[in-house]
Amino acid sequence: MAFESLSDKLQNVFKNLRGKGRLTEADVKAALKEVKMALLEADVSFRVVKQFISAVQERAVGQDVMNSLTPGQMVIKIVNEELVNLMGSETTEIHLKPANEITIIMMAGLQGAGKTTTTAKIAGKLKAKGRKPLLAACDVYRPAAIKQLQINGEKQGVPVFSMGENHKPADIAKAAVEHASKNDQNVVILDTAGRLHIDEDMMNELVEIKEAVEVHQTILVVDAMTGQDAVNVAGMFNDKIGIDGVILTKLDGDTRGGAALSIRSVTGKPILYIGMGEKLSDLEQFYPDRMASRILGMGDILSLIEKAETQVDEEKAKELSQKLRKAEFDYNDFLDQMNQIKKMGGMSSIMGMMPGMGQMKDVEVDEKAMDRVEAIILSMTNKERTNPDLMKNASRKQRVAKGAGVDISEVNRIVKQFDQIKKMMKQLPGMMGGGRKKGGLFGKLKMPF
Repeated sequence: MAFESLSDKLQNVFKNLRGKGRLTEADVKAALKEVKMALLEADVSFRVVKQFISAVQERAVGQDVMNSLTPGQMVIKIVNEELVNLMGSETTEIHLKPANEITIIMMAGLQGAGKTTTTAKIAGKLKAKGRKPLLAACDVYRPAAIKQLQINGEKQGVPVFSMGENHKPADIAKAAVEHASKNDQNVVILDTAGRLHIDEDMMNELVEIKEAVEVHQTILVVDAMTGQDAVNVAGMFNDKIGIDGVILTKLDGDTRGGAALSIRSVTGKPILYIGMGEKLSDLEQFYPDRMASRILGMGDILSLIEKAETQVDEEKAKELSQKLRKAEFDYNDFLDQMNQIKKMGGMSSIMGMMPGMGQMKDVEVDEKAMDRVEAIILSMTNKERTNPDLMKNASRKQRVAKGAGVDISEVNRIVKQFDQIKKMMKQLPGMMGGGRKKGGLFGKLKMPF
């Protein structure tokens, strides 16, 4: 999980602060020394850490904090605010020209950062907002780069413009813009070639593209897992060609998160999106305030609600709500709910956004267990799925266990859990309201576990 190790360390520091009735200047300095070490271990740039600690200390040893009834909470509040400032106080969108004009976006980055996949995801995001994007295959060097873009474009339902591998990228970019103009497309996204490292040829090629067409936004895609290397790459790209924003990929695999905390401060350029997985929904808008909350273990309910709103099937949610009120919840509904959770990134992704969940180390989420549950339900006949009481029969359980390739004890456990869930749902109809107003978050998610 993103920032896991940093989050753990900071929460331990703040736990000690909260336990003190009054804070001395020495207490604050000792706590900030630990915060400093935690940030450096998270691979945050030394210069950034130094500036951050200095800003926090200046505010935290003031009279307002020392005389506060809850000085520990005040220090945490200051750290939270300074984290937000560090990552850029405001959320930055990709700047687009009016819909009747063509916006040209150039995607750049090193090989292996996930640039081509991210490029297609951006096209999908813009399409969902009502734009008409065109993907342009300007990587003529990497084997199968064009094919990869075409496959990803197809997934997003976005057309791909290609001239093969025997043309200059600048000429392809120019032809793509002409094609877009003729076909009523108002965003052209150029997928450029990456290299294993920054070299002169690469930079010259990007400059040539910029000279051939009027690029309105240059977006750099960097791999968060490379830590300070990602920050250095961002700095070099900005110096050589100029960038307008950064997309951080693979943040779900980066437990340290140093790149996310350093890039804005080092380059002066905003983080636009973060990649948290393979699916389109896993490319998330970057909100500095929400990210600071995640880091400090306060959760990110707003992002969770937004994910639910985009991924949860409204009709199915209403249908389920009615079924629950009538106590008609069956195994097909159980399966539907599991699939909705999978769409949202799985239980670990959801729990990572829930306040306080980061502190519950004894709660382990076994995503493979969900696959086993799915196999068990799919091994039932349709009659068994729609009539849950049938699954109380021992021979049926034996047959289902064999079909799913699991031990009979797992089937018994699922049947028992299902009965408990059904009882709970009957007792809590208020939790099953329709969306944010009635049932709060859980009314939207309708989670069966």
